[in-house]
Amino acid sequence: MDGLGAIFTTPPTLVTWVLIYIVVQRLAELVYANGNTKRLLSEGGEEFGADHYHWFIFLHSAWLAIIFLLVDPLQDLNPIMLALFVGTQILRVWTLASIGRWWTTRIISAPHFDRVKRGPYKYISHPNYLVVVLEIAIVPLLMGLPWVALLFTILNAILLRHRIGVENTVLDQRGT
Repeated sequence: MDGLGAIFTTPPTLVTWVLIYIVVQRLAELVYANGNTKRLLSEGGEEFGADHYHWFIFLHSAWLAIIFLLVDPLQDLNPIMLALFVGTQILRVWTLASIGRWWTTRIISAPHFDRVKRGPYKYISHPNYLVVVLEIAIVPLLMGLPWVALLFTILNAILLRHRIGVENTVLDQRGT
């Protein structure tokens, strides 16, 4: 038995623990992001790009659901992919620690808001999107689902192209 049924009927495996970690991490990020969003809006921030936000929620939920449904929890994990996944999590923590109070899952901005230029933001404009791009490819490859990696990488790229355009326009309004 593969997928969701096997995850709940077999003793926890490394696959199961990785999936639990991803769900807990995503939920914790949403709580943190929602708190920051409310605060930034109360400080005069405005949301941009809300028209596409629901597509990201759908895409990321579908990605995770398909992995849960199709993965064999008893399979061995590719150690190289596991190391790459751990590396993305280190980049995620560095990114979130660097942006701190400004990080949300939405695009919230105002001309008086600071523009973060520390941590990974010194080197690349959107390190959190890099983390997500890597995760969307690495996690399914780690779980033996290469077609999921390919399909969702393409769909995510389509959405990110639009979102990064919106975000760059908004950030340019803040200046340096």
